[in-house]
Amino acid sequence: MKKKVKIGIIGMGAIGAVHADAFSANSNNAEIAVLCDINSDRLKAMGEKYKVGKLCLDYREVLKSDVDAVVVSVGNALHRVTACAALKAGKNVLLEKPMAMNSKEAAEIVATADKSRKILQVGMVNRQRGDIQLARKYVTDGILGDIYHMRVVLIRRRGIPGLGGWFTTKAASGGGPLIDIGVHWFDAAMFISGHWNPSSVSAMTYSKFGSPMKNYKYVSMWAGPPKFDGVCDTEDYATGFVRYGKKATMSFEIAWAANAEDESYVEILGTKGGIKVFSSKNPRLLTEFNGNIANVELLIPESGSPFQIQAKKFIDACRGECPSEVPGKQGLVNMKLIDAIYESGVKGKEILIK
Repeated sequence: MKKKVKIGIIGMGAIGAVHADAFSANSNNAEIAVLCDINSDRLKAMGEKYKVGKLCLDYREVLKSDVDAVVVSVGNALHRVTACAALKAGKNVLLEKPMAMNSKEAAEIVATADKSRKILQVGMVNRQRGDIQLARKYVTDGILGDIYHMRVVLIRRRGIPGLGGWFTTKAASGGGPLIDIGVHWFDAAMFISGHWNPSSVSAMTYSKFGSPMKNYKYVSMWAGPPKFDGVCDTEDYATGFVRYGKKATMSFEIAWAANAEDESYVEILGTKGGIKVFSSKNPRLLTEFNGNIANVELLIPESGSPFQIQAKKFIDACRGECPSEVPGKQGLVNMKLIDAIYESGVKGKEILIK
């Protein structure tokens, strides 16, 4: 029987617990050996829940242990320093999204991974969704033809998370919905289409709802309640147009809050067919069949928890059985795109992406 991969999880907040659940479900292949968090009470409770004996308040103690790999699920501002330290210590790394605060930090992480020759997998967990995997297969099998445009839409009527907390504090988060949730939608579009060479972007960002904070009306709030003595200096809406040289384009709308109905999808347009995924509805293939225009509703079989699938693929990569499912270089492309969107919004002009 293969030796279990020893896992350390750094950061045991909400997402850290999700990762712990995912690796626990893969207990035949992995062992959670160490947990780390700066909150001692939470750390103790998580240690008891997951039956982990080694608990650390300092992430550097995790890196001194004999774990094979670490999950970095700390705040965005700590991704670079933690991931780089782990790679330098010879640990494989599953790095939560967003990869870093900006592309400069992301580039440093990629360079460190290349030098260490360790696995770096970015936590773009939604790649494991059945509809996204199917859409990617349709592209690689040629069913959609040449992909020439992508439409990326994620609108939340009122969905600013943790108003006044670290989510809405740019110094801690790096930005608003673009860096929080846009990363998933951009990654899905580029993963499905295979277009990883954005060349320019023209965009605008807006901050219309979060400030003044006491005027913000909402029904529920992820990571709430509001902290009215905190900060809200991030965007709440972004829209724009991306060129992929002369091969393809992408339009997008990403919002935490807007006077618009909730909407979510990634639509891929090809010369033989189009498909819309990342939605609450079953995906449909819009194509031609036997000389007629046809809409084919696709029923996606249950494929299991995306986080559990992500954990299994990371374990397999750590064992050398496959490459990283989401390599750092693709995460870096995503961060360069987001940086360019922010820059375009500030300067009010098209920005070239190098």
